Amino acid sequence: MNINFWIKYGVRFLSKVQTPTLDTELLISYVIQKSRTWINIFDNYILDYKQTVFLKKLLLRRLLGEPVAYIMHKKEFWSLSFYVSKYTLIPRPETEILVQNSLIRINHGDYVLDLGTGCGAISLAIAYEKPNCKVIGIDCVHQAVSIAKKNSKNLNITNVNFFYSNWFSCINQKFNLIVSNPPYLSKYEKFTLSKELFFEPPVALFSSNNGFSAIDYIINHSKKYLELQGWLLIEHGWKQKKLVYQLFQKSCFSNIYSYKDPLGYYRITVGQKLY
Repeated sequence: MNINFWIKYGVRFLSKVQTPTLDTELLISYVIQKSRTWINIFDNYILDYKQTVFLKKLLLRRLLGEPVAYIMHKKEFWSLSFYVSKYTLIPRPETEILVQNSLIRINHGDYVLDLGTGCGAISLAIAYEKPNCKVIGIDCVHQAVSIAKKNSKNLNITNVNFFYSNWFSCINQKFNLIVSNPPYLSKYEKFTLSKELFFEPPVALFSSNNGFSAIDYIINHSKKYLELQGWLLIEHGWKQKKLVYQLFQKSCFSNIYSYKDPLGYYRITVGQKLY
């Protein structure tokens, strides 16, 4: 059967998935190692037996809720292609505002720390845009650190270093900017999440104290690791802005601002160390 048949088949098979056409085309592209543009132009191309069997397995995995990014081990972020696996959170488009607001605060030669780096998306996006700064990304999951290093090598970005650390446990220097997308979901939110999220690592999603434990810890300890006039930027849930703002105030940060994502929700808060 040709590509045109399998696109129609996949769309029907994935009818209960949010984006059946996109997911089907991505999986076909992955199976035959061609771009989506190519498969739409050459839709008379006939898949062989092995490709057909492989595609059916992938479609079933997607139907059961597994994200396409995990199936393909690939996700684009900041126009860069990242290898991802079950040990790392899938980079979200809304996290790009964290990168945007970091970049405008980074000067030539600055040192940047990314807490909970996962696949290295934030670290590598910043390092890519600011080749004259030095970026360090840490994670408490060894497999995530290995994946971040792999992405650094694949993208040929050299002004970044990744290593294991449980937040600040292995950090012994100060930075001009600290950035983090920490776990901020509460355990009670598990019952309201889409099934795709259950494939992602719980350590990267859930935090105790109603989702505030990691955020509170980072804000409370960051000033010790920030240079004077340094910045802390944190991503958080859209309902958490008020309390996160108060935590910044409690830790005596100055110039505290919150920023909205493209959908109009407050998703990041920043603060500066002035004393």
